[in-house]
Amino acid sequence: MQIVQGARVKPLPPVTKGSHLLMEKGGFTVQISNMQIRIIITTVLLMLAFFALISKTSLGRCQRACEQDRTMAALLGINVDRTISRTSIMGASLACVAGLMYLLYYGVIDFYIGFVVGIKAFTAAVLGGIGSLLGAILGGLIIGLVETFWSAYFSIEYKDVAAFSVLVIVSIFMPSGLLGKPEVEKV
Repeated sequence: MQIVQGARVKPLPPVTKGSHLLMEKGGFTVQISNMQIRIIITTVLLMLAFFALISKTSLGRCQRACEQDRTMAALLGINVDRTISRTSIMGASLACVAGLMYLLYYGVIDFYIGFVVGIKAFTAAVLGGIGSLLGAILGGLIIGLVETFWSAYFSIEYKDVAAFSVLVIVSIFMPSGLLGKPEVEKV
């Protein structure tokens, strides 16, 4: 019986094939696929480009000014609404590239493809500290390492629980995240 209504999982044929053997010892092999190499290179290039944009362009200066104090940025002649719009477009573009890389790596399209990934991205940003670009990268690395080590040593079904537990523990002891700055209310 074929399902006519509702979301169905659609497979995507692999775009790149092949892998490279990194290490083999005692029946244990470590490989990296060509798709993983492409994902790593794309991620590093986008992070470097984003760092350069934030630190060396006038748009980056406007973004930093709006992040610190929108009212003062507007008084200094920065079009705050345009800066926020451009930042949102950049964020959506980066999310689009991340979604495409996720799709090409896993090769499955379904209705909920981005839900868990979006929650984990938010978790990484909170873990690293909202407003800190390096914090978001650090949070993402920590979430990835926690999930990988958990999957290697314990039941893989609970890797998401382990990642979110790290967020809860860090939020209890460091409410502003690992690299976030505590927000001081101006009077």
